[in-house]
Amino acid sequence: MGIFDFVKSAGAKLRPGDDEDKEFEEQLEERRKGNALMRHVMGLGFEVEKLRVDYDDGVATVTGKVTDQGTREKVVLAVGNTEGVARVDDQMAVVEAAPEAVLYTVVSGDTLGKIAKEHYGNAAKYPVIFEANQPLLEDPNKIYPGQVLRIPPLDA
Repeated sequence: MGIFDFVKSAGAKLRPGDDEDKEFEEQLEERRKGNALMRHVMGLGFEVEKLRVDYDDGVATVTGKVTDQGTREKVVLAVGNTEGVARVDDQMAVVEAAPEAVLYTVVSGDTLGKIAKEHYGNAAKYPVIFEANQPLLEDPNKIYPGQVLRIPPLDA
C-alpha cells in the first residue's frame, strides 16, 4: 500500500457527548490502571505467559499461565496489595499444581515473628514467610496493616 492523503477536517466525528465523554474517560482510566498493574507484575520479574490484567471498579482480573502455585499467589498479592484494588479475580492457569498457601492479612502490631508463631508455632520460622513473599517484601521488618501475605505450608 503506501501513504494516502485525506482532508483533515472532513469525515466521521468521533467526539462523544458529555455523558459519553465521562464514561469513555472512566474506561480509559480503568485500562490505564490495568496496564499499570500488569507493568508492576512484570517489573517484579514474575514469569506469566500471556499476562493480562483488566481493572473495573476496584476489581482486577488477572489471566495468563504460570509454572507454579507460588508464582500464582505472588502475582495475586502483587496486584491486590496495590492502592485502588479491592478484589482480585484470579483466572490464571497453573502448570504445576500444589497446595495453596494461607493468605493472611496483617493487623496492627504484627511482625513476621508473631505471624510465624501463630501459624507455625515458632517465631524463629519468620524467614519462611519472608522468603515466601519475595520479591514483594524488601525487609522482614517492613510490613503494614492491611497487607496480605502468603503463609505457605512448612513442607512446601
